[in-house]
Amino acid sequence: MATTVHLSSFSLFIQSRGRRDNSISSVKSLKKRTGLSPSSALTSQGGRDMIPPQGKSNDHNSAFDFKLYMIRKAESVNAALDVSVPLREPLTVQEAVRYSLLAGGKRVRPLLCIAVCELVGGDEATAMSAACAVEMIHTSSLIHDDLPCMDNADLRRGKPTNHKVFGEDMAVLAGDALLALAFEHMTVVSSGLVASERMIRAVVELARAIGTKGLVAGQVVDLSSERLNPHDVGLERLEFIHLHKTAALLEAAAVIGAIMGGGTEEEIDKLRKYARCIGLLFQVVDDILDVTKSTEELGKTAGKDVMAGKLTYPRLIGLERSKEVAEKLRREAEEQLLGFDPSKAAPLVALASYISCRND
Repeated sequence: MATTVHLSSFSLFIQSRGRRDNSISSVKSLKKRTGLSPSSALTSQGGRDMIPPQGKSNDHNSAFDFKLYMIRKAESVNAALDVSVPLREPLTVQEAVRYSLLAGGKRVRPLLCIAVCELVGGDEATAMSAACAVEMIHTSSLIHDDLPCMDNADLRRGKPTNHKVFGEDMAVLAGDALLALAFEHMTVVSSGLVASERMIRAVVELARAIGTKGLVAGQVVDLSSERLNPHDVGLERLEFIHLHKTAALLEAAAVIGAIMGGGTEEEIDKLRKYARCIGLLFQVVDDILDVTKSTEELGKTAGKDVMAGKLTYPRLIGLERSKEVAEKLRREAEEQLLGFDPSKAAPLVALASYISCRND
């Protein structure tokens, strides 16, 4: 199944009332292409809330300790990442790789990969190599994204960015090395744990998510959109950027977790939609935090997107309406988990809430 990401229906919720180009037929088309229900996005008041099956999901989630779960999964991922990048010659580039890869962070993407694998019947060991691969690719994208020719960032995860420490040339090479290592690590370490057919499908899924059908496409449009008048651009362009630049890798993390765990086609489809929702949610919240939090709180330069003239949700639709979109995306994500075992789905329900409420 291809990972090409289409525009979601959430733009319809916040389109200007003066625009009439979104007809009922276009809403149905969007629903067919994205799998996301437009109902919650089109109703600003009185929209239906998600109803947990037999009312159990909320009860279980309230007893689920997501903080402890997140800490334990992050510890497992960090240990696996540390082993995956031993110091070897040439030392400089290896040090640059380790500097960014082991710099901490919430490890949301590998956590998502592992949680989905466990949800469909797999285990942490089966998913770990893929989870590490996703984090390697994410870190590679951050190193490159921070470069002066891209976002020109000075801080990442509370530390100087890679090129500030090792130079631009070494930062480029460190990012390249991580991209290559991701696929080597994923395939070699999983040998014997995962059927070759599933591994091939997972590799294709991940590759598509980070190329010109995914992350790269989002980055290209993001760069070309700087300093544009938001009133002349529209929400569809912003959604394209975020669904590709941010959501595509989160979607891939979930899908390959489901593939590695032996999920059915129906389960993979639901979890793809879930991840697409939280991927867009992640970026909406990121845009909100960029204008509401300090550099110290974020661990990266606050207000950087505003200074760069980037398209953001608050810039296009305002802060309060951005918060409304975030809440609707959270509910839409949780809706995709209906029908799964509530105890196994609890980490994913909690993850959606965590992303919507995070402060850094």
